[in-house]
Amino acid sequence: MTTLTNQSGAILDNPEQIAAFRLLTLRSMLKLEILGMTRRGRSAYSIIKEELGLKGNKTRVYNQLSAMLQRPGFNQEAK
Repeated sequence: MTTLTNQSGAILDNPEQIAAFRLLTLRSMLKLEILGMTRRGRSAYSIIKEELGLKGNKTRVYNQLSAMLQRPGFNQEAK
């Protein structure tokens, strides 16, 4: 599983890399929601809770997701 790079960044070319990058993006979105940013549509908090089955308030869900992303075996190439 290789990640190609070009001048503008990485190219994610398989489903595992895309899914990993999506989780990292959702985590960043949730951090902004904790700081007070809002958006139209569904919140990252509700998406994460539904898709991953995490429970708790925004801060606890953020901590759980961060811990999950730190586990060995998570595809870190998406960073």
